[in-house]
Parts: sequence; structure tokens; C-alpha cells
Amino acid sequence: MTGRMRAWQVGGAGEPAEVLHEVEVDLPQPGPGQARIRVTAAGIGLPDVFMCRGTYPLTPPLPFTSGQEATGTVTAVGEGVELPIGARIMCVTAFTEGSGSFAEECLVLADSAFAVPDGLTDAEAAGFWIPHLTGWIGLVDRGRIAPGDWLAVLGAAGGSGIAAVQLGRALGARVIAVVSDEERAAFCRSLGAEATVNHRDGPLAPALREITGGRGVDLVYDPVGGSLAEDAAGGLARHGRLLAVGFASGTWPKLATHNLVVTNTSVVGVFAGGYSREELDDIHANLAALVRDGRLRNAVTAEVPFAELPKALQRMADRGVVGKLVMVP
Repeated sequence: MTGRMRAWQVGGAGEPAEVLHEVEVDLPQPGPGQARIRVTAAGIGLPDVFMCRGTYPLTPPLPFTSGQEATGTVTAVGEGVELPIGARIMCVTAFTEGSGSFAEECLVLADSAFAVPDGLTDAEAAGFWIPHLTGWIGLVDRGRIAPGDWLAVLGAAGGSGIAAVQLGRALGARVIAVVSDEERAAFCRSLGAEATVNHRDGPLAPALREITGGRGVDLVYDPVGGSLAEDAAGGLARHGRLLAVGFASGTWPKLATHNLVVTNTSVVGVFAGGYSREELDDIHANLAALVRDGRLRNAVTAEVPFAELPKALQRMADRGVVGKLVMVP
């Protein structure tokens, strides 16, 4: 099938409002192991900002269409793909090839396409898989979270953070949301955070110890990096783990090994790549069960029309977003 579609293309390196342009292009044709979907909703994330700036490690060659995650219906399949036409899926897109979800149709990786869990709308599902997959790998697989553990979540009101707050609560942890203002603190309390800390009020480590009665936190979920993560590491309990998820601040934390040694704490890397389809299906089943039981939801705070995508991404770049944004056609 041939045809044309609308898409947002990044034409250079810079701020989203400056480098995103609406274009009309040919429908992408799926290759082996790929499918094409009609996008019904697309998750908006900080990596999309970094791709506009050209600073994201997986940024494709210019020009390209970004958008890592989507919900949609299958319109075409490539060789070796058994997804039925018309199937409703949530997925990771072929954004590394420049065919992301900020378009009317996009290519997806068939091995990263999953049924939408019962109970999620298209908008909720579009921003669900990547943050919650990463959250599960970080908290369960790498962090070995246990009921009753104290969990501090940095950047708790952002897309990665809200998944960790809700998933931590669903798994029985006592969650401390680390935020930058009262609006974000109230939002995180609505998601189930037991306590909140404004990191702008002073050093973070003493605040974490005060909330936990002096013992410190068992886990720090860190999609932020930089000095904030370095401060949070000082609030770890014995055998505590700092889960290095991302570096929204622009830098990874630099932690002295001798401090980890004398405190019996650890830094644990968290990466959602390299998992087999069997492992991903198991994680999907666990997350879907939590959704079905009413213990997990996706806190989409705004649905952004197609025409307003550059403004939405610029708000995210300017740190003006609370929660999760999703683009809808």
C-alpha cells in the first residue's frame, strides 16, 4: 500500500519549537520484523527533547520523526510478522530509523509490540510500556524490592518517576517522592507517595533519613543523575541500592567507590534493552495483572493535539510539565 501522511520532522539540532516542522511524506513500508500502525496515541518523553537537541545516544540521522512509544492499529506487516491487520497494540517504534510515533502512521518493532492491558485507554497505553517496563526491571529485577522497603524516587513527577512511584506502591514499598515544588508534591501524593521532599529546601540525604526514622532508604530510583543523585546516595540505608536509570540532568552521578564500601551500599545499572521476548512477555503479564487488579494506572495529565506537539515538547524542555503528556491525532 502506498500513500501519504502527515508527520513531525526534526530538521536540525536545537530546541523543539525551533527544529520541529510538519511535513507530508510517503507512508513508511515495514521491513522484516516490522509492522506499520495507524497511530491513535503517542507518548511524549524527555528523550524526544534530547533527540531534537541531538544529544540523545540513539538519535537517528537528520531529518527524522521521533516518538518512542505509541498505541495504534496494525495497517501493514513485514516479512516474518504474524500480527493481524487491525490488531490494537502498544509498542516501541522504529524511532532509531527515523520512523517514530509523531506521525499519522509509523513503523514498530514486532518484537516490542504487545496487547493493550484491559483497563487502559489508548492514551494511557501509549505512555505505559517504556516507563513501566523500565520501572519493573529497575525495582524488581535489578533492585530486588520487597514489601515494606523505603523507596525514594527522584524526578517523581516526570514520566519515569510517576511509573516508579505507582509501581513501588503497588509492590508494597513505602514511597518518598523527591520533587521541586508543592504542585508536583501534591500530584505524587495523589499517586500514592507516602511522603514528599522538595530537594530545593536543602540537602536531600538528611531529609530522607529523617523521614525513615534515621535508617535511610533501601532504594533510590534515579532517572535524574547529577548532583541530586549524588546527594540522595548519602541517604541510603545499609545494603541500599541506587538504581541508575537515566540522566535527565545531563550527567550521570559521580560516586566515590570508598563511600560505597564503607556504607555497604551499591550503584546498580538499569537498562531495558537486551531482554528476550519471553522475559518481556512475563513482565507484560505482571504489569497487566496489576492494572487489572486496580493497583496500577498510567497518570496521563494531558492529551496534546497533533498540531500542538512542538509547544508540548518545548514545555517539557523548559521543565514546565507535571506528569505524562500524550499526543493524539
